[in-house]
Amino acid sequence: MGKKIRILIAKPGLDGHDRGAKVVARGLRDAGFEVIYTGLHQTPEMIVRTAIQEDVDAIGLSILSGAHMTLFPEVLRLLKENKAEEIHLFGGGIIPEEDKEKLYEMGIGKLFGPGTTIGKIVEYLNQVFKEKGD
Repeated sequence: MGKKIRILIAKPGLDGHDRGAKVVARGLRDAGFEVIYTGLHQTPEMIVRTAIQEDVDAIGLSILSGAHMTLFPEVLRLLKENKAEEIHLFGGGIIPEEDKEKLYEMGIGKLFGPGTTIGKIVEYLNQVFKEKGD
């Protein structure tokens, strides 16, 4: 039996809508991942600190506020600064396609939009960790 993949679902910034993040967290848990949800209003520093303390394999950010071009790069920078860049960063929210491309170029994993099924997210994460050999 392999190691259970640990995923932190985080809701950064001032956005107060977390129903989608909770649905994703529950869906990933039901699919067999170990999931930790941070709750609302997390700073990038809080998210990275929690990810390191909880020894997670991935962070999923849920961003609806339009601050994705600030928050994703900051979390990625802090992961590198804390020598935790092996933690896979992915996410979802309302993110324009041109911004997605810029974020992918920075090294952010897949970004999912509204209406994405849990099955698609599970399929993506299973592929990521299969390629990493976990």
